[in-house]
Amino acid sequence: MSRTAARLTLDPAFTVGPVDPRLFGSFVEHLGRCVHTGIHEPGHPAADADGIRTDVLDLVRELGVTVIRYPGGNFVSGYRWEDGVGPLDERPRRLDLAWRSTESNRFGLGEFIAFVRKAGPRVEPMMAVNLGTRGVAEALDLVEYANHPSGTELSERRIAHGDKDPFGIRLWCLGNEMDGTWQTGHKTAEEYGRLAAETARALRRIDPGLELVACGSSHRGMETFAAWEATVLAETYDAVDHISLHAYYEEVDGDRDSFLASAVDMEAFIEAVVATCDHVGARLKSTKKINLSFDEWNVWYQRRPDSHPVEEWQEAPRILEDVYTVTDAVVLGSLLIALLRHADRVSVACLAQLVNVIAPIMTEPGGAAWRQTTFHPFAQASRYGRGTVLDVRVDSPTYGTARFGAVPLLHATAVRNDAGGVTLFAVNRDRNQPLPLDVTLHGLELNRVVEHSALADADPEARNTVDEPERVRPHRVDGSALTDGRLHAVLEPMSWNVIRLA
Repeated sequence: MSRTAARLTLDPAFTVGPVDPRLFGSFVEHLGRCVHTGIHEPGHPAADADGIRTDVLDLVRELGVTVIRYPGGNFVSGYRWEDGVGPLDERPRRLDLAWRSTESNRFGLGEFIAFVRKAGPRVEPMMAVNLGTRGVAEALDLVEYANHPSGTELSERRIAHGDKDPFGIRLWCLGNEMDGTWQTGHKTAEEYGRLAAETARALRRIDPGLELVACGSSHRGMETFAAWEATVLAETYDAVDHISLHAYYEEVDGDRDSFLASAVDMEAFIEAVVATCDHVGARLKSTKKINLSFDEWNVWYQRRPDSHPVEEWQEAPRILEDVYTVTDAVVLGSLLIALLRHADRVSVACLAQLVNVIAPIMTEPGGAAWRQTTFHPFAQASRYGRGTVLDVRVDSPTYGTARFGAVPLLHATAVRNDAGGVTLFAVNRDRNQPLPLDVTLHGLELNRVVEHSALADADPEARNTVDEPERVRPHRVDGSALTDGRLHAVLEPMSWNVIRLA
């Protein structure tokens, strides 16, 4: 018996909102091999004069990241930014309490900005300040060093370090996960809210045009979730532009059906934070809207033991180097759909992280760089997901999950570009059967399918490795047809799909 089709309607009169390009951001933290032997490896055959791996740069450009957050993450709450500037032979080695590693500081702020600029003219740096062990004065110093043109001690110090032009960093995170007891300098909501507000107002005295992100909850499961956001925003509402969200997902105890529905949780998380922001705004009688910076998200197997034994205080140890399967890539694609479906309020998002550490790009020291399975959905969404998100309401068969109850088999969104073309992003959560898809087009002058590609595999554990780097990649799907204002397609079992219409 054939499967009942999933159905949806696309109409340009019904939209979510424009996609902020910064939705396709990523994250570089001094953690494991993300920086050292990841993006930075002096002496590597592909390294340039600054020690940046050009093979990694090529993949970063192909991935299509638009924002790169730095330097953490948990790392930032104990970081002294001054350690990472100036002559290399004068930079101190420090203990990193967040990841119990040793940090050489051979890669710092100047090297990061050079990396961002090499990644492309449309890639923007996003900088976090240390509000764990430090505070207002250090944040002011960092912004002056980074952004002031010249004529002061700190701006002249930057120039003496070889960077004549200011870095022009517009987007700043006021700390990281300060609600977490694991955070160096953990604070209560009241303590953090007051400190974040003081820091924000001080930074705006240097530059009123900065965009500032207050720390939201470390994840939706925190005991203080929502109360934390409400308390922090009561202090910072007029002084900040965004509040952060962090979420990681993994398959637990073999419950793959719930794992495939992870975006149900992400969408509920987003909607709860929006409701909290708007409640605080209403209480304050403010017309301002706080946007969301989902500046850490990914699939991360936190319950799985690390495959590499690590001694404490190693430099750039192999930690958190998850190897992703085709299943993980389908889930990541669904999380991208969730972000796009809330593009009216999610204005920044950062896939954590960029290289080696739970990352779409992997490297070997002295050796190759390659794409993980999760690289492909992100690259396709960044390439084809620019424009205006259409309001997609799905009528789909459902399946049962232990965590979320009945969940639609189809998860989908659509983006209309400036030329009038539409890209449909769709995930079939059914692990065993294809899913027919019928799409009705209203008010859209579309007459052909440019491409239907899918990421799927008969082996749900298929993955890309250094020995087999192209094992999993999107493939062409034939048979999708657009006739008389209707699109007919079939989505392979457990698949991420990109259908481009022109």
